[in-house]
Amino acid sequence: MVLTEEKMLTNGEPDEQNPAQFWVMKHNGGKRRTLTDPLVAIREQCEQTEHCVHAREKLEACEARVSSRSQTLEECTEELFDFLHARDHCVAHKAFKMIK
Repeated sequence: MVLTEEKMLTNGEPDEQNPAQFWVMKHNGGKRRTLTDPLVAIREQCEQTEHCVHAREKLEACEARVSSRSQTLEECTEELFDFLHARDHCVAHKAFKMIK
């Protein structure tokens, strides 16, 4: 069986309708099989953990505070990095368990 790949990326970005969709594989018979990125599902799971929820709440509070002000120099960079660090820490442990 020969498979051909038909990339569904435009300018390096995944399809906006389904960001987890990487590409579609076509079999000889013309049947299509969609492959998805497993990291998207893992990230969604990790975002539901207590540590990530707490970090996201801090980020959202900061964003609300900053957007409510017309003139401010405050940015939410630290809160964003804290959230991403918490999520990526969880993702790293789950992703490497899948590889073994």
